[in-house]
Amino acid sequence: MRMHKKPHLEERISACSKVVTVADLSDKNMLSSVQKKEYLQFNKIFGNDNPVHLEIGCGKGKFVLEMARLHPSVNFIALEKITNVIIDGCEKLLKEPLNNVYFLNASAEVLQKYFPNGSVERIYLNFSNPLPKMGYAKQRLTHPKFLQIYRNILTANGEIWQKTDNEDFYNFSVESYGEENYKIISTCRDLKNNPFDGNVVTEHEQRFTDMGLPIFRIVARV
Repeated sequence: MRMHKKPHLEERISACSKVVTVADLSDKNMLSSVQKKEYLQFNKIFGNDNPVHLEIGCGKGKFVLEMARLHPSVNFIALEKITNVIIDGCEKLLKEPLNNVYFLNASAEVLQKYFPNGSVERIYLNFSNPLPKMGYAKQRLTHPKFLQIYRNILTANGEIWQKTDNEDFYNFSVESYGEENYKIISTCRDLKNNPFDGNVVTEHEQRFTDMGLPIFRIVARV
C-alpha cells in the first residue's frame, strides 16, 4: 500500500531544521554524491565529544528517542530515507528537551558523505526490510556492500546490533558478516525468551512478538 504524503510536509521538515539534516535525495548517482563531503559536525550539534551511535532506518523515531532518554552520555544519530516517516520523529524531538538526538534524512548508501571514518561507535539495524526476493539482495542493509561502508565509519572494535523477525534475513546477515570478516559476538534466535538488559522494544518488535513470531538478534564487531 502506498503511503499518502503528509500535509505540508516541506514546511514541516523545514521547521525541524534544528534537529535534522535533509540530504539531496534527487541525486541518484550515489558514487558522485558520496564524494562531496558534508560531514556532520558532532561538536556543533551536541556540544560535546560523547560517543556517537547510529540507527539506520529509524522510522518514526520511537527507538532512538527512548535510547536517548536512557543513555544521556551517548549521542544518537537516527537515519531514515523516507521524509514522510522521519518527520514524526523530528517533531516529537522538538517537543522534548533531549539534546543528544539528531536526525538525518538520507539513504544508507551515502553514509560516508556525512560520517568521517572511525566516527561511530555502534550501529543499530532494527527490523530492516528483509527484501526476500534474490534480485534485491544488494539492497539489504547487511549485504557486503553496506558492511564495507559500516566498517569505514565505525571505530576500531565498533559494533552492529541487529534485530529482525525474518529468519532468512538473519541467516543471510550471519553469512554476510562472516564474508566481511566481522566477528560475531552473539546471536539469538528467540529474543523474547532470552532477553538482554537494556533492550528497547521497537514498534515492529512489539507487534511481531504479540503475533508469536520469534525475534532474531546478532551482535557483530569490526
